[in-house]
Amino acid sequence: MEGLVNWLIDLLHGINPLVIVIIVSLLPILELRGGLLAASLLKVPYLTALPVCIIANLLPIPFILLFIKKIFQWMRKFEKIGALADKLEKKALSKKDQVEKYEFWGLVLFVGIPLPGTGAWTGALIAALLDVDFKKAILAILLGVLLASVIMSVLSYGILGSIL
Repeated sequence: MEGLVNWLIDLLHGINPLVIVIIVSLLPILELRGGLLAASLLKVPYLTALPVCIIANLLPIPFILLFIKKIFQWMRKFEKIGALADKLEKKALSKKDQVEKYEFWGLVLFVGIPLPGTGAWTGALIAALLDVDFKKAILAILLGVLLASVIMSVLSYGILGSIL
């Protein structure tokens, strides 16, 4: 992930560092984890970076929850991008076991524990495909993003080292 974040920082060189952090936090795969890493690399103060990363990571979530099924349905009208919709849906549903088994808390942990293939985007996609109640999904994803922010703060900014 650090290599991708560094590549984006280099690509966006000359842009305000906070804008770079917002862009990285908005992107699937990188999300808050990448945003906090970018912020630490760009020397953005932690107390500025944290709320920016959380808000930017959460911005696309309601849209994914509300519209992804319709977007996939539209994509399937076209052969090449329909295959992409099928692939994304299949990949998301391959990770649904934890969410289904532990329901609300499974979604919180899925979003919050920073492992490859997890995060708010994938969690929202799974919640939408499993028809999880919108309010329940939003709350679980918010709690998951907050959990991820704690874990990534420790890893990206070394908060643990300054406490001990």
